[in-house]
Amino acid sequence: MIYESVRIAMGALAANKLRSALTMLGIIIGVAAVIALLSIGRGVEKYVADQFASAGTNLLFIVPGQLTGGPPGSRNRSGQLTLGDARAIGDPLRVPDVVAVAPEVTGGAVVSRGKANMRVTVSGTTPAYREVRSWNPALGDFIRQSDVDERSRVAVLGSQVYQRLFDPDEYPVDQTIRINNLVFRVIGVMEERGGSSFGSMDERVFIPLTTAQDRLFRRKTISGDYRVDVIFASVVSPERMEAAQEQIAELLRERHNIAYLDEDDFSIINQKDLLSIFGDILGALTLFLGAIAGISLLVGGIGIMNIMLVSVTERTREIGLRKAVGAKRRDILYQFLVEAVTLAVIGGLLGMALGVGGAQAISSLIDSFDAVVGLDAILVSILFSMAVGLFFGIYPAYRASQLHPIDALRYE
Repeated sequence: MIYESVRIAMGALAANKLRSALTMLGIIIGVAAVIALLSIGRGVEKYVADQFASAGTNLLFIVPGQLTGGPPGSRNRSGQLTLGDARAIGDPLRVPDVVAVAPEVTGGAVVSRGKANMRVTVSGTTPAYREVRSWNPALGDFIRQSDVDERSRVAVLGSQVYQRLFDPDEYPVDQTIRINNLVFRVIGVMEERGGSSFGSMDERVFIPLTTAQDRLFRRKTISGDYRVDVIFASVVSPERMEAAQEQIAELLRERHNIAYLDEDDFSIINQKDLLSIFGDILGALTLFLGAIAGISLLVGGIGIMNIMLVSVTERTREIGLRKAVGAKRRDILYQFLVEAVTLAVIGGLLGMALGVGGAQAISSLIDSFDAVVGLDAILVSILFSMAVGLFFGIYPAYRASQLHPIDALRYE
C-alpha cells in the first residue's frame, strides 16, 4: 500500500518535473540553511572551546583593575599587580590550591635580524609559563630560572617570528637577533599555537621577566617592586577553581590593604566561566540562526500547499474516476498526503546533501576550523520537512477527498 502510493506520487511528480523542482526549492534551501548554520555554529563552539583549552588547563587570569562593562578586556587600570603578588600567590601555604604561577609583562617591540624585521609582542615571563599555558618549544628550550635570576638576554621565538627572520633550512638556536636594537640569543622556538581574539600567539617573543622589566619596559611601583600585566595561576583541579579564586582574592586584598567594603583593585577571571559564557552566547546565536533558516521551510511548505491545490484542480476528473470505481475518501486523502510528504522529503534529502556539502566547504576554506555536522541536526531537518509536507498537504488532500464523483467526472 505504502510502496504503491509512493510510486504513484513519484509518477505524478515526474509528470511535471520543472514545477516539482521549483516547489521543492524552498524546502531544499531551508534544510540546507538549517544544517549548514547549525554545523557552523557548533564548529565555532568547538573552536572556542579548543582555544580556551589550548590556553592552559584549570587556568585563572589575575589582572589589575576592575573589569568594566565596556569592550572586552577594558578595565579600570588604577590597580597594580606586582612580582611580589605573584610570589605570594605561588606560596602553597597561602594559596594551597594553586600548583603553578607565571607572571607576565608585555609590550610592543621591533625584532630584527639582518634586513628582516617585524613588530611583535614581547612577553617577559618565568619558566612556569610553559606549564600553566600548556605550551612547549618545538626547537631548543624555554626560559630557565637561571635566565631570570641573571637577567639574561635570551629569547624564545613564536613560530611566525622564526619563519619571518630565518630561512626554512636555518637552525635558529644560538643565533642572535635584536629586540629594540638590543642583542638577544635565541634559545628556542615555540610550537605553533595559532590566533585568538587577542591576536596571533605565534607572533610573540618570550624573554626572561627580569630582562623585560630592566632592559625593555622598566615598570616599577613607587615602592620599587616590579609591576606585571597579568598573573596566570594553574589550579590543582577543576573542582577547586572557585576555592582558589577565593584564596587569591583574600590574599590580594590583604596585600593591597583594601578595606572590608571597598572594591577590589584587581580582577580574577575563571577560564571555565569564560568558556561557559561564550558557549551560552554561541548556542543562543546558533539556535537563532537556525530559526531564521527554518522560515525557508515554512515558505517551502506554502509552496507545497499551492502546488498541491493546483494538482487537485488538474486531476479532478482522475479523482472522480477513482471514486467511481470504488476508491473511498480516505484513499484519496491518503494519496495526496503521500504526494505532499514525498515532495517535501525529496527536497529535504537534497537540502541535506547541499547543507552538509556547504558546511564541509567552509571548513576546507578556513584553517583550524571544522564545522560539526551533527546527526541530530540532519534528523531534525528531515523530520521537520516531512512535518511541513504533511501539515501543508492536509488541506489540498482533504479538498480532493471531498469532491463528489459525479461533479468530478463532469469537470472540464
